[in-house]
Amino acid sequence: MATIDHIETVEFAYPLQDVGTPPGGFDIVYDPGATMERRLFAVRVSCSDGLVGEYVGSNSPGAAQMNIVAEYLVGRDPTRREHHWSEVKRALRKYDRMGIGPLDIALWDYAGKKYDAPIHELLGTYRERLPAYASTYQGDKSGGLDSPAAYADFAEACLDRGYPGFKVHGWDGDWRDPDLLEETVRAVGERVGGRMELMVDPACDLDTFAEAVQVGRACDDHGYRWYEDPYRDGGISQHAHRKLRQTLSTPLLQTEHVRGLEPHVDFAATEATDFLRADPEYDAGITGAMKIAAAAEGLGLDVEFHAPGPAQRHCLAATRNASFYELALVHPDAPNTTPPVYEGGYSDALDAIDADGAVPVPDGPGLGVDYDWAYIEDNAVGRRTYE
Repeated sequence: MATIDHIETVEFAYPLQDVGTPPGGFDIVYDPGATMERRLFAVRVSCSDGLVGEYVGSNSPGAAQMNIVAEYLVGRDPTRREHHWSEVKRALRKYDRMGIGPLDIALWDYAGKKYDAPIHELLGTYRERLPAYASTYQGDKSGGLDSPAAYADFAEACLDRGYPGFKVHGWDGDWRDPDLLEETVRAVGERVGGRMELMVDPACDLDTFAEAVQVGRACDDHGYRWYEDPYRDGGISQHAHRKLRQTLSTPLLQTEHVRGLEPHVDFAATEATDFLRADPEYDAGITGAMKIAAAAEGLGLDVEFHAPGPAQRHCLAATRNASFYELALVHPDAPNTTPPVYEGGYSDALDAIDADGAVPVPDGPGLGVDYDWAYIEDNAVGRRTYE
């Protein structure tokens, strides 16, 4: 039996050119001439049989929680993912459990390498091509996505590229304006409605229930597929979103900001959402995300996986009750925000889709991607080893 020999986390930084934040806000926007530094964590789980489970993408809150639980895994069987998931879930019961995801994904990567199979094959493959929607940056004031017409132009450009869906993110900070977001929803609907699926995600920026209703009624008028995280409850109030569902006809997509299996199920059971959201990094790994997908299926609902990445592709490939891959964040003039850590052909850039508007599922062992560890090490700003 192989055991986990040691676990290493490496924090690294990478630049995003022409990217910044809006005044008074936190989201990422097009900002010509600016450079934003982003920091992520890479995880390596090295085992006694010489195989290494890997994952790149964790954030600082997740890394802090890994610091609590990583030593528990050392010396244990890496294939006992369900047992470890349950134990670590309890250990992090006072926290949001963000630390489970990167470790669990790395253990799935190890399992795929051990059995010489892609993760989706271990889960049970349902599909190998994933229809993608273009998920935009937040709006800016810099000549990029700076107006309703600019969003409509970009939606049409994405349609011409072959994207079957397009999601609007509105304006943040001092720029937020419900009238502007409503106008954008209508402009995009008038330009490409009926030719591609449309979604809007205000990212909890709208201030009031009334503003959420205002934008939601524009979605109703233009047949939007879903309306996501509209206002300042933070996306976590079941009562608020049940009331919003009773007011609008556009389906709601909630639970991106709800952590854990049971709260996702509670959100659906109280009829506070129409779609469930899952994320293998945020929702306790591939193990946790697939539990959410199965729970949604049992309730007759769809699940939509949040954000791009190889782990998301494997989850979506093994899930029948899901529709789209979120290719994010995209912009007509700014780079995709994913880190430049992949060797080979893997990409989540705007041009990653094929002629049918789909992306492939990696078919190599485990996650099926090769990480550029030289880049990660060259840009390392911190590390920790558990042994």
